[in-house]
Amino acid sequence: MERQYKLLAGIDWATEQHEVCIIDGERRIVDQRKVAHSGTEIAAFITWLTAQSGGHPETIAVAIEVPRGAIVESLVERGFHVYSINPKQLDRFRDRHTNAGAKDDRLDAFVLADSLRTDTQCFRRIRLDDPLIIKLRELGRIDEELCEEFSRLTNRLREQLHRYFPQMLAFCPAADEQWLWALWEKVQSPQAVVKRLKKHHIAIELRKHRVRRVTAEEIHRELITPALPVGPGVTEASVEHIESLLPRLRLVHQQRKECARKVEAVLDSMPFEDASGQKVEHRDVDILQSLPGVGRCITATVFAEASQPLADREYHVIRALAGTAPVTRQTGKQGQPGSRRQVSVLMRRACNPRLRNAVYHMSRVAMQRDSDCKRHYAELRGRGHSHGRALRALGDKLLRILCAMLRSRTLYRVPVPPISQPGEPCAIAA
Repeated sequence: MERQYKLLAGIDWATEQHEVCIIDGERRIVDQRKVAHSGTEIAAFITWLTAQSGGHPETIAVAIEVPRGAIVESLVERGFHVYSINPKQLDRFRDRHTNAGAKDDRLDAFVLADSLRTDTQCFRRIRLDDPLIIKLRELGRIDEELCEEFSRLTNRLREQLHRYFPQMLAFCPAADEQWLWALWEKVQSPQAVVKRLKKHHIAIELRKHRVRRVTAEEIHRELITPALPVGPGVTEASVEHIESLLPRLRLVHQQRKECARKVEAVLDSMPFEDASGQKVEHRDVDILQSLPGVGRCITATVFAEASQPLADREYHVIRALAGTAPVTRQTGKQGQPGSRRQVSVLMRRACNPRLRNAVYHMSRVAMQRDSDCKRHYAELRGRGHSHGRALRALGDKLLRILCAMLRSRTLYRVPVPPISQPGEPCAIAA
């Protein structure tokens, strides 16, 4: 243990009432009570717990499964040492006290307190996140919800266009671009293309939305192709459906842009200070973004989902959260007598899915853009690794490099100014 605590409390978290069990160092139950999930009840409980500590809240340790919430934040702010544990580990600790499979809230609260007394190394000390990290995490959740909603709406739009007007999808198969929406509003049906749509109308929309991969002539040529034969009323029904989809699509698209702007503002406002408050040359944000394959979304996700291990430079914790640390299983002799000891290495499933996706895309882009990462990926593939396994190994290497850069406060690759030719101004001086 970090220290000897005067009392140990276990809290079985719930939505309406929290079950609390407090024991001393000799495993004797000091008090058991229920605390309603309300501001008054939680404040009264913390005041009582402070009185039990004799005005020294650091002498009481609290164990809980959920590492966040009103009761956790209130306890940490008042100076109590709060620890969290994975529910699966708590389930194993429960087997110490009963082998009949019994489970109730009072037992779980006691198991939490007693396990913290004997196995503190299995718990994780909770520290409150910086307000910027909390805001960044919430913005990440919002952006994820908006992306899912945007995908659902565009899928419905694509299906309606494919139903009666597939020519509109020739140059935008996903139906997720604004110029397509504006172009559809001008014609709405294949029959109206010849009557109302001219090439210069298409050119105006392409210039407005800065689309250069396709010309107005190509789009017009595609739209005037013979229409798909449909039954009576199908076109009118699809038009009504799409007219209800477009306002929602534009709203979600605008909210995604606004969310991205807020994320950029939060990342830009990250301080140039370390944990001790000293000024540093490179912020953690700048160091992370210097890695190949890292942009705004990945930076925000890594800071939001792994803020504490990132601040502590704990490489092994980060790789476990990101799912890049493999799971090794070593079994005894299996099969026929005399068979060799079997060892298997599996993909880690118990991890943070958001952080795992971020590290996966970081590795995928780094493999495409960075020569060293591309070489490392090719070596792994040459050993017989699958694409996914090679990307996980590359991501694990990038995380190890990231922690080393954070400890030394250096960037991955500092841009070198070009050498000036005779008679040209110096690039540094310019």
